[in-house]
Amino acid sequence: MKQIKGYRGRILEVDLTSGKWKDLHLDESLYHKYLGGSGMGSYLLKELTGPGTDPLGPENVLIYMTGPFAGTKVPTSGRHQIISKSPLTGIYGEGDVGGTWGSTLKKAGYDGIVVKGMSETPVGIYIDEEKVEIFNAEELWGLDSFDTDEKLKEKYGKDTSVSCIGQSGEKKILSACIVHDGKNARVVGRCGLGAVMGSKNLKAVAVKGGNEVSIHDTGKFVEIQKRVVPMLVQGTKGMKAFGTAGGVSAANLVGDLPVKNWRRGDWEESALISGQKMAETILKRAYFCTSCPIGCGRDVAITEGPYAGVDGAGPEYETVGMLGASCMVSDLEAVTYAADLCNRWGIDTIEVGSAIAMTMELYEKGIVTDEDLGGRSLEWGDAEGMVEMVKQITKGEGFGKILGMGVKKASEAIGKGSEKYAIHVKGLALPAHDPRCYSGMAVGYATSSRGACHVAGGSYFFEKAVTLPEIGYPEVLDRFKTEGKGILNAKSQNIMSVMDSLKMCKFTFYGGMKLTHILEYLEAITGMVMTVEELLEVGERIYNLKRLYNIECGIGAKDDTLPERITAEPRHDVGTGEYLPDLDTMLEEYYRERGWDSDGRPEIKTLERLGL
Repeated sequence: MKQIKGYRGRILEVDLTSGKWKDLHLDESLYHKYLGGSGMGSYLLKELTGPGTDPLGPENVLIYMTGPFAGTKVPTSGRHQIISKSPLTGIYGEGDVGGTWGSTLKKAGYDGIVVKGMSETPVGIYIDEEKVEIFNAEELWGLDSFDTDEKLKEKYGKDTSVSCIGQSGEKKILSACIVHDGKNARVVGRCGLGAVMGSKNLKAVAVKGGNEVSIHDTGKFVEIQKRVVPMLVQGTKGMKAFGTAGGVSAANLVGDLPVKNWRRGDWEESALISGQKMAETILKRAYFCTSCPIGCGRDVAITEGPYAGVDGAGPEYETVGMLGASCMVSDLEAVTYAADLCNRWGIDTIEVGSAIAMTMELYEKGIVTDEDLGGRSLEWGDAEGMVEMVKQITKGEGFGKILGMGVKKASEAIGKGSEKYAIHVKGLALPAHDPRCYSGMAVGYATSSRGACHVAGGSYFFEKAVTLPEIGYPEVLDRFKTEGKGILNAKSQNIMSVMDSLKMCKFTFYGGMKLTHILEYLEAITGMVMTVEELLEVGERIYNLKRLYNIECGIGAKDDTLPERITAEPRHDVGTGEYLPDLDTMLEEYYRERGWDSDGRPEIKTLERLGL
């Protein structure tokens, strides 16, 4: 393609079956239509896989994609996307992640990587600017993600950035994730993409690069930076101080925290697992992803007691919400230790925490017994039992072998009515935000492309703190209001699809980021000139393409649902009272705004308008 500033113009395709690789050069028009990241990844996934693709077979692909902002100094642009067909859900799967890896790949000369096929023996991929190598990784097989990172840095240099799986991915456990940056543990957690990597016998992808990314207008870029970066630093000071877990107590107050497997709202012990408590006890320093002025990451250490030895990334809000509040475990060090195990072995803390909370409820009801659990109990608040179950899940042993399949498949395997207690959408466990607190989350979870996901649309941002006058939201929205929430989700999903394609962190909206700022950056870096409406149409195109992929996999209106616990069981707490979200009304409005029919399928006129 003609070189567009901000892009490298080539994608590396590696076939692990043949052991060969080549450069792909996509048509320039695709960069305008999909930008990069999630957009380009969804295009390639639909081109290369389909409804008959076995997620753990050699025909599935694992796609790493950056975007035009990656590798530059755009604030929070140190991110990349990984896309594949999910073995956990059987539909579209993806994850957005920060750290150093995406920027490093871009500086190594590539916009992305498409991994095809399956190696007969463990291998890794190493990229150093013009050099590509498929190396023998048998000595790394069996190592956790932290040790793998360390070994590859010893081999290729400390400036090498590593994306890898731990033992859970090697075992193809369906909840396995992909870990980056060793102890800093920037994770593509959802959808079981670590199992895809394990199925290919691919242990790691290591990259090194120092070539700066050229941009279209340096002077304009510097001017934008002078305005935007100080604004973001000022607006996100709380995140630097306390991380995402700094929101635990506030979430508890308004009824957002998923206490006791989503049965309760307020919990008097929530402050004990908060970011504030972390700062008082185990926090060493804030962690910053590449080009990030926010620094919401936590670097923690536990030096004594039963959980001594933790030295790395501290738990995020979702992790303390699921391993802590949902299991009613108020021991912060136990939650941190469990999260550290998940990071080392490479498995999704949300899915793991949800599975353990479900098991605690099943134990309470007598559906799961001491005998099932290997002769031990598993009651609410049992920190030791939670940690033990995490060990079993990560290793694929004991009852953990069942729970590692994710809450949907695990509940089906357990039977005896346990499906009722599996809180998921389309096979993906709910993250730690409750639609009974933020009504827009109801339709957001129901229609997310990968299953229950709070960041695919982030509609609760606008019901919590964020305003965006450019799309008609000059004030924070009423969190219990039904009218307009379908429209809100369509718009916010389009916005977040753009963010995931440009590669920019969504937390920038909490710091005052506006779409006009994003458009200024896009023009300065690439020379592309777009209006707000044109930018959102790109996001709309991407979201509809993912929907088309899922429709081919059998997804439709019948699957755009929520668990009965969310739609029919009020929590009677101080934050949400008796409120239940009216999903049907919001969903009807959403389909209408999207231009989808009553079966949840995009209408022909919608596809024609979007060039699909």
